[in-house]
Amino acid sequence: MEEKNNQLIICHECDALQNVSHIAEGSVAVCMCCGERLFKNPISAIEKPLALIIACAILFVVANVYPVMQLNIAGIERETTLTGSALIFFTEGRPELAVVVWFTSVLLPGICVFSLCYILVSIYFKKCWRFTRPLLVWVSKILPWGMMDVFLLAVLVALVKLASLAEVVLGLGFSAFVVLVICYAAAISSIEMHILWSRLDENQQGVNIE
Repeated sequence: MEEKNNQLIICHECDALQNVSHIAEGSVAVCMCCGERLFKNPISAIEKPLALIIACAILFVVANVYPVMQLNIAGIERETTLTGSALIFFTEGRPELAVVVWFTSVLLPGICVFSLCYILVSIYFKKCWRFTRPLLVWVSKILPWGMMDVFLLAVLVALVKLASLAEVVLGLGFSAFVVLVICYAAAISSIEMHILWSRLDENQQGVNIE
């Protein structure tokens, strides 16, 4: 049985191929050649990221539906959402910048959040839902392109500059977005892709046996 649970793992640091057995929860597997971390088997490896991702999904909807901020300049009030802030670049004649901002701060993070929610729920309930594997492949590729934290930093810089020119009222969307960035970072840092693939394989084997 022990031999059956062993897996071949390639070290990302030295490219050494080694046979790694199942490790206990809370333990870390390290490379026998260079000592670099191969993967971790955290406690609540599925439950913790699932809870955080569900929270992210709720916060993402709130952050995109409600206004991020409201500006009052000389009696003229204007409010905007996350998508609306990207559309401003279109009206200013910068469509390429609008696309980059919307893709990296709204579209790609949204795809990651809801795809991970789908994947983690499938694994948690030990199901083999359709598209789970392709979604996990694509999420692994597009994760680095989600830049909500960079967008938040840009908003904070803009707020500092606007504070002396206009009355700025932060909306519910802004509060949700700040909490979303924190939850999203915590969720991504708690996910071990190796564990997700292992659980998917186990679920697939269970379905085949049945």
